[in-house]
Amino acid sequence: MEQQPDKTESRRNYFLAAFLAPLIWGFMAIPVRWVKAYPAEDILYYRILVALVIIWLFIFLFRFKFLKRDIAIFKQLADRNRNHTIKLTLLASALIFGNWFAYIYAVNHISVQSAAFAYLTCPLITAIAAFFILKEQLSALKRIALGIALISAVTMATGSLIDILWSMSIASLYALYLIVQRASQGFDKLNMLAVQLICCSLFVIPKLFINQHAFPKEAFFWFSILTIAVVFTIIPLFFSMYALTRISSSTTGVLLYVNPLIGFSLAVTYFGETVDSHKFIAYGFIVIAIVIFNWETLKNNIKSKRGSCL
Repeated sequence: MEQQPDKTESRRNYFLAAFLAPLIWGFMAIPVRWVKAYPAEDILYYRILVALVIIWLFIFLFRFKFLKRDIAIFKQLADRNRNHTIKLTLLASALIFGNWFAYIYAVNHISVQSAAFAYLTCPLITAIAAFFILKEQLSALKRIALGIALISAVTMATGSLIDILWSMSIASLYALYLIVQRASQGFDKLNMLAVQLICCSLFVIPKLFINQHAFPKEAFFWFSILTIAVVFTIIPLFFSMYALTRISSSTTGVLLYVNPLIGFSLAVTYFGETVDSHKFIAYGFIVIAIVIFNWETLKNNIKSKRGSCL
């Protein structure tokens, strides 16, 4: 008799994928620092071009049926909906381009802590943006959490205005990118990223000629860019997409906090950055805000785990 797959074990695989995505992203500051000597825009441009080539190779080799399906869906759209999809794609491209540049610049020229703080606040900023743009409702508990997050941002700004400005830029750009992604439904997310990379490259390629920076010839530079493009862009995104097929978005949202926690730990232990007293207070407030904001999700997850054990 053929043995049926264990549903619990299968769910663990999806949960593992949901955990691995932010875990990988948390270490991204390391390869970005490897190429600190290069201009931030060059790091971004070559990251986009390398990721573009690899992601399209991956799609043609392993996900061509999803590409054909999305092309068919796009062709069947009414002109108004098609134009709306194109506008959302262009906007998403601009937002992810800005987010990547701000992250690279902050890590190499501001502080790793500023990037970590950005992704701690990002889910909260996403909730605010969804409230105003998508008209998603916020419970009283979540509104209290957002108020505490605001206190955290003000506390951070009193000690280092530059840090908080870069943190808010990174977080806001990514939050708005997620909102646009929510509004653009019906298409495979990996295909959407591949198209967005094409849009970014249309800006990048002319800029490479205009900037007239020397073409990097060092093998270590290209190894670093390849690592950033594959290990820290495509692979965690694929894990995230895989996880969302079986794990709720609220659960993956909570797990995303693994990313900034690792980033902050690296900033202090690996990169030797100092943490001023105002930053400890700001991080304390944001941790409280995160717990309150995700309290209902955490409580439901604990109940479901207890129920599965009985």
